[in-house]
Amino acid sequence: MPVPDAGAKATGSHGENPPAGAAWQVLLPLPLAGAYDYTAPDGLAIAVGDHVLVPLGRRELPGVVWGPGRGDVAPEKLRPIQHRFAVPPMADAMRRFVDWVADYVMSPPGAVLRMALSVPAALDPPEPIRALRLSDAPPPPDLTWTAARRRVVQLLEGSPPRPAGEIARDAGCSASVVHGLERHGVLVAAPLPRDAVPPPPDLSRPRAILEPAQEDAAARLRAPVDAGGFTVTLLDGVTGSGKTEVDFEAVAAALAAGRQVLVLLPEIALSAQWLGRFAERFGVRPVEWHSDLTSRTRRAVWRAVALGDARVVVGARSALFLPFPELGLIVVDEEHEQAFKQEDGVLYHARDMAVVRARLADIPVVLVSATPSLETVINVSRGRYDRVALPERHGGARLPEAMAIDLRATPPPRGRFLAPPLVDAIADGLAAGDQTLLFLNRRGYAPLTLCRACGHRFNCPQCSAWLVDHRLARRLVCHHCGFTMRPPPQCPNCGAEDSLVPCGPGVERIEEEVATLFPEARRAIMSSDQLHGPAAAAEMVRRIGDHEVDIVIGTQLIAKGHHFPDMTLVGVVDADLGLAGGDLRAGERTHQLLTQVAGRAGRGDRPGRVLIQTHGPEHPAIAALLANDRDRFLAVEADARHQRALPPFGRLVAII
Repeated sequence: MPVPDAGAKATGSHGENPPAGAAWQVLLPLPLAGAYDYTAPDGLAIAVGDHVLVPLGRRELPGVVWGPGRGDVAPEKLRPIQHRFAVPPMADAMRRFVDWVADYVMSPPGAVLRMALSVPAALDPPEPIRALRLSDAPPPPDLTWTAARRRVVQLLEGSPPRPAGEIARDAGCSASVVHGLERHGVLVAAPLPRDAVPPPPDLSRPRAILEPAQEDAAARLRAPVDAGGFTVTLLDGVTGSGKTEVDFEAVAAALAAGRQVLVLLPEIALSAQWLGRFAERFGVRPVEWHSDLTSRTRRAVWRAVALGDARVVVGARSALFLPFPELGLIVVDEEHEQAFKQEDGVLYHARDMAVVRARLADIPVVLVSATPSLETVINVSRGRYDRVALPERHGGARLPEAMAIDLRATPPPRGRFLAPPLVDAIADGLAAGDQTLLFLNRRGYAPLTLCRACGHRFNCPQCSAWLVDHRLARRLVCHHCGFTMRPPPQCPNCGAEDSLVPCGPGVERIEEEVATLFPEARRAIMSSDQLHGPAAAAEMVRRIGDHEVDIVIGTQLIAKGHHFPDMTLVGVVDADLGLAGGDLRAGERTHQLLTQVAGRAGRGDRPGRVLIQTHGPEHPAIAALLANDRDRFLAVEADARHQRALPPFGRLVAII
């Protein structure tokens, strides 16, 4: 991917401001061809980057002043800017970023701006919250004191003002009780600011004790932050090497320099342990940005970022378009993850665009991974990126021993999916009091349902993909378009009853098999079907970390970044699953995913084992994992792609 020149200018020509009464280009968050010209009414001072309200047809829309007017429309035909919002102007680097992304991904600039103005309500300051507190005056002597009224008074004694609904909920009474006390003068209004300023990270707190290799890596990450300027550094550390604590040293350096920090995570729902470690290091949680936030919280976060109150933001890929005025460092954790690529609307890869944004803002960016993408490895080899390595696990822990179970030689019993060596290893782990992870990157109970009478297969009526049996939800689900239906009582093709059978395993079916083999073991499924939102994911991670679960059956949600000290065995149920199909990155992604999931084993005092069920242990992706030789695999993969001019040595065009 080409990296822009630091002096590249956006298409809006961010030059000198025009004289009073002149036209201005205003870019609107719509997929239009470009910015429109408007005039500024007398008395309204306008500058490039200002957030303004302008008319468009019969509507009024927010937009950003993109530069002086083009002058190709007669002045008397121009409509006036209606209002300038009292928020800081969009920084020049951010405007250039919007234009650069639009040009690179061939999308209208307004469509990219819409991601930067994703919360239009945040442009206006919020109205104060109407709260209530106890009055300083004595209550009226004729007031009848019910039990509910006494509970309200007891709740608010020594308490700061609270909203009426919150008071009613916590006091266990109706809203009428609260409003009645207000009418009698027992409670009085006390407006509260709607948005609290996020507390700043505490840099005085003691940091973790780093080993010599970690200290050296931390120093190398701090150096470009202290020096300033654009750099890209790959932090390449094996699973369990302490990369997060090393990252925190670069974050602390940026904060000490008075700059803001953006940390991108591929799956914010899986960030519970990362957020906990950040809070332990800096005394507060970072500000979060992701799709599960309420509209009120999103508005508060956007304003906190724009006003510079949010010093550290951790978020999904869309956080890249937040309006940071003082951005000093970007960290892209698990930079290899496919979740960083947006596949609808404006198509972009957040890792690559993070590098672009850092270049335009002239700041450092750190890419972090135990299994870096081939694109990043090639950039390192060409000298475009620096590399800092952590080849050993922290605290003397060893990487787990990996062994293949060749299903051609040792198949599972008929009707089951766990081979005897894996079942024996699970039993040994349970006897020793250890935890086991069974990994299968397939949600639901079975990937296909068919009729054993006529062979009819259940396909999605909208996109023709197989419908996945979700036994727990009692639904057949299309994982491509979202279509769902209840399983019919009979075959829709031949009418046969009790003839529908599941084919192949999903995590629900593996859990059923585990329940049969080990009925006394405490089991849990970790899949997006069971975990709805960050809170549910955090609770599951807590349960596993506290050893409230003996056997975890999980999809890729369990593979990334988690630290479970008692987990000594990882069993991969079907290592060949990701190798099918025509994806040019199938081998690379399989190796990355299996390496990440294998890294969940043996992170504590006891050594770990990884058993990989496969029909092809000789496949380069699996053989490299068994030999712990990632570099050899990447070299073979790079050579194969180079010969065929495939990315990152060439480009492909998708016609959709």
